[in-house]
Amino acid sequence: MTDTEGFLLEISVHQADVNDKSGARLVLDKLKGQYPRLELLWGDKGYDSHPLEEWTEAELDAKLEIVKHPWDGQRKQWVGPDGKAEQIERPSGFVILPRRWVVERTFAWAENYRRLSKDYEYKAETSETMFQCAMIHLMVRRLSRVRSETHQQQAYF
Repeated sequence: MTDTEGFLLEISVHQADVNDKSGARLVLDKLKGQYPRLELLWGDKGYDSHPLEEWTEAELDAKLEIVKHPWDGQRKQWVGPDGKAEQIERPSGFVILPRRWVVERTFAWAENYRRLSKDYEYKAETSETMFQCAMIHLMVRRLSRVRSETHQQQAYF
């Protein structure tokens, strides 16, 4: 789980046979009581289920919003209000969807760390820790760059 900037809030590494909806509960369960101002969560279609949405509202007091393709739920042929059938053109290839690219960007940042490029770890806890270390390193580098730019500006005055 990331914030809107793509920085890691919580992580849960689990076995591959755990589906997205069950895995979501594992990571969301870790959020209980940590972020009281959390109101809205975005997820992709893999997390689209009413029990998960209800659980998120009951346990976290937050709304789970599923980001979908604009053509989801439509067929290739649509009958308009006038009764005429129209063909719907779906874009081919990759389509950028709002908010979903944030997590993908975080994964891309993590891929720059050699230890995360492949699954080298034997334990899920070690994988989680390595991902957290990579995100800490990324945040410290960004903070130090901002701080050094601020000091350079002050030196000119």
